[in-house]
Amino acid sequence: MAPSKPKKSTTEQLRGALPLLLELVRPRRALIALGMALMVINRAAGLVTPTSVKFLVDDIIGKNDTKLLLPLVLAVFGATMIQGVTSFTLTQLLSKEGQRLIAELRRKVQGHVGRLPIAYYDANKAGVLVSRIMSDVEGVRNLIGTGLVELVGGILTALFSLVFLLRISVTLTVTALLFIAIFGLVLNKSFRNIRPIFRERGKINAEVSGRLTESLSGVRVVKGYHAEEQEARVFSAGVERLLQNVMRSLTAMSLMSLSATVLMGCVWSAIMFLGARQIFAHTMTLGDIMSFTAFLAFLVAPTFQIVGIGTQITEALAGLDRTQEVLHEKPEDEEPRRKHVMQPIRGYVSFENVDFGYEAGKPVLHDISFEARPGTATALVGPSGSGKSTIISLIAAFHEPDAGVVRVDGVDLTTVRLDSYRTQLGVVLQDTFLFDGTIRENVGFARPGASEEEILEACRIAHVHEFTGKFPLKYDTVVGERGVRLSGGQRQRVSIARAILADPRILILDEATSSLDSESEQAIQAGLSYLMEGRTTFVIAHRLSTIRRAEQILVIEDGRIRERGTHESLYALGGRYYDLYTRQHGLDANLFLAPGEGDEVPEAQQGPRLRGPAGPSAASFLTGGVA
Repeated sequence: MAPSKPKKSTTEQLRGALPLLLELVRPRRALIALGMALMVINRAAGLVTPTSVKFLVDDIIGKNDTKLLLPLVLAVFGATMIQGVTSFTLTQLLSKEGQRLIAELRRKVQGHVGRLPIAYYDANKAGVLVSRIMSDVEGVRNLIGTGLVELVGGILTALFSLVFLLRISVTLTVTALLFIAIFGLVLNKSFRNIRPIFRERGKINAEVSGRLTESLSGVRVVKGYHAEEQEARVFSAGVERLLQNVMRSLTAMSLMSLSATVLMGCVWSAIMFLGARQIFAHTMTLGDIMSFTAFLAFLVAPTFQIVGIGTQITEALAGLDRTQEVLHEKPEDEEPRRKHVMQPIRGYVSFENVDFGYEAGKPVLHDISFEARPGTATALVGPSGSGKSTIISLIAAFHEPDAGVVRVDGVDLTTVRLDSYRTQLGVVLQDTFLFDGTIRENVGFARPGASEEEILEACRIAHVHEFTGKFPLKYDTVVGERGVRLSGGQRQRVSIARAILADPRILILDEATSSLDSESEQAIQAGLSYLMEGRTTFVIAHRLSTIRRAEQILVIEDGRIRERGTHESLYALGGRYYDLYTRQHGLDANLFLAPGEGDEVPEAQQGPRLRGPAGPSAASFLTGGVA
């Protein structure tokens, strides 16, 4: 488990979040200034009612002067209307702007997360990242919207009320302020204790949400192993941790509320006692004491509001602090050395003495060196965990070597603008990932600007059209989450069509036909043949019968290249490749094809051409049949 980070005070959180806050607020300066002006009018109008009490009691009732009654009532009614209209306008302006701000911040965080390196995703669960994007930004509305209105408005009301209170009675005002100061000290201590609770809550919530997301995504594995109760226990433990955190925060909040209630009792008791004595001494009138009481409520009420608003702001700062942590992560292309923009590449790939490890001191690859020429196929074979997928990750620039260099067309990949390079890559993985959209949308994902004709052509080449005709909505059929409504072979064909549409210069096939039965595999070999034609192709294969025509086979073990050569040369060598091959197929050397067999695919099977590059076929080894 990673060491916990030191807890930050609200001041530290605010200082860390200030640049992001200023960036968000700057375009909204005029709107916020208008909101502040309306707030001042709103609070000033709210003070008309307590001010009118003294006139009502001392002048109108005390002196029986009915001429002032109607003007006073109209003034109170007008002030109330002004207060209502300004409150409505403030809610419309700032509350809605707060929601726009949340949407903008979510877009900003998601866009940033999308540009982070693969290593960041390896270190963070998907559910945690979803929580960062969706939940942590929610509280920002309390820093810009209604929370800000209530806080600043409460402070303004308290200041206005304080002026009137001092004018009525300095003695009573000082007494009240003394109790409020004591409560302020208690409140400050309480917030120091409650801040870490809210920060921990965000972390727990992200962990629980992350595990729940994984459990729901892997529901077939859960049910396949009858692990429903086990997952329920894991989720229950997470919910219990969250419950205990909430209980602690509720206890702290209850103590703060208790303190506020006790404060009010002490203040009102003191004011009643001292006020009555001043009335008896004729230093205050009944109207004064009633007006004082009304203004005191306007002074104390913001103190109670601070309990609720302070909690909201504390949560908002904690969430914004976590959001800022994500935004401080450096995107892949922001490395100063990544300046080289790749033009259309030929596809010459070379590894020069490459070492790599996912963790410091734990190397996965050792001194890997090889070349892959344009238009050729390089197959990577070896046991699971030998480093094949890691080599592929380095080719795709998902990671950078710890030592040595990976070059494409002679250019060091660590100096390349990744957006200019990856647009020329195509990937067909064993674990095919489809989005919860239509078949057409999943194929078109590779090239959003592709025309309908190009999408359909790619589907014909990959033989997707053979099964779409069975669906009522054909290409508009929704495939479900991760393509659950399609069979494994159908998902793989859609994935191949997507790669065909991308028209890549470097192609990566990770067990691309592993999800297909023999009939389906033979049906799409022509599509794969077309896809690989003229492209530099890298194939990870455990079924060695599918790679016999590769121009180069690399046998990977323990992160090292143990053997290299063609199928015939490696088989004749009688080494590790021979062991792997004969373990799958027995000792019959006649299993591999005679020279030239299967090199040609009938043109009628190839399907119409999309816009693939001309060049020699690198895919003939895939079209020679399956042993």
